[in-house]
Amino acid sequence: MPVPEPTATTRWRCTLCGNLTRFDVTRSTRAVEYVHLDLAGEPKVEEREVLSEAVESVRCRWCNAVDRIELVDRPGSGQEPGRA
Repeated sequence: MPVPEPTATTRWRCTLCGNLTRFDVTRSTRAVEYVHLDLAGEPKVEEREVLSEAVESVRCRWCNAVDRIELVDRPGSGQEPGRA
């Protein structure tokens, strides 16, 4: 089940331990890359175009919870409850 990504006004929060800052994110990405090989054969990605991307899971780095991540308002986003 895809996990919603944070926006300019929201962020992730672990509902189990309250963590707001450390997460392991597993993503599925489909991309086209321009790869340049030097004369020794070492590859270097010089251009990358992401065609599609989805967050598959978000794991709390503090307590290892996977199914307990929610989106909450960021401080100062103007959407905090009780603020005018």
